Amino acid sequence: MGNLASTYMKQGRWEEAEKLEVQVMETRKTKLGADHPHTLTSMGNLASTYMKQGRWEEAEKLEVQLMETRKTKLGADHPHTLISMHNLAYILISLGRRREALDLMERCASLRGRVLCLQHRGTKSSKIAIDL
Repeated sequence: MGNLASTYMKQGRWEEAEKLEVQVMETRKTKLGADHPHTLTSMGNLASTYMKQGRWEEAEKLEVQLMETRKTKLGADHPHTLISMHNLAYILISLGRRREALDLMERCASLRGRVLCLQHRGTKSSKIAIDL
C-alpha cells in the first residue's frame, strides 16, 4: 500500500496518494505503535503529500509531530530527525515565517555538518536553503 501511494505521489495523483498514506499510517500506528520507525516514515510521506498540494498548515502540524517524536525516539541529531527539521523549515518558509524558518535551517545545517560532514548532500542542501 505504501509503495502504491508512493507511485501515486510520483504521478501527481495527490488525492489517491493521500488516501492510501492515511490508511498506511493509521494501520501502522495500530499494529506497530505511534513511534515505530515505519509509522514515522508513513507520517513523513503524508506530510510530503500535503506539501506537494500546498496544504502547508496540515504539513506543518504533521512535520512538527514527526520531528518531536524522532527527537525523543532517535535523538536530536539523528539523520532522520534532521530531515524532519529541514522539511519543517521549508514548510515555515512557505507559510511566510521566514525568520523562524531560517533559524531552524541554520540549526539543521550546523547539526548536519557535525553529524554527516560538511560535504554530505544533506548538509549542502540545508546550507543552500539558508541562502534562498
